[in-house]
Amino acid sequence: MVVYGLFAVFQGIAAIANDEVYTSFGDYVFTFDLTAWGWIHLIVGVLVVAAGFGLFTGAPWARVVAALVVGLALIANFIWLPYQPFWSIIMIVTGLFVLWSVFNYRSRTT
Repeated sequence: MVVYGLFAVFQGIAAIANDEVYTSFGDYVFTFDLTAWGWIHLIVGVLVVAAGFGLFTGAPWARVVAALVVGLALIANFIWLPYQPFWSIIMIVTGLFVLWSVFNYRSRTT
């Protein structure tokens, strides 16, 4: 989950730093500037990393927060599809795996 969040952070930094990194084809309903998309990915990525570290520490709030922020990251990457289709699909599949892992975790208390 932390790696997934770091990928989102790097994705956001790339969009903020240079608008020419990403291209768009056509007009879409979600017409944010690429810098705005960069900030969205950066903020969501930082939240995912924080929730991932919360999971490492075993905090009780971390599973709920992790599910919420990974869900937000999935939505952001789905809307990001026109800009980077291949990378968005990789992030969506990885996010679904992370979400599945968060929901299927069972603690081992013996």
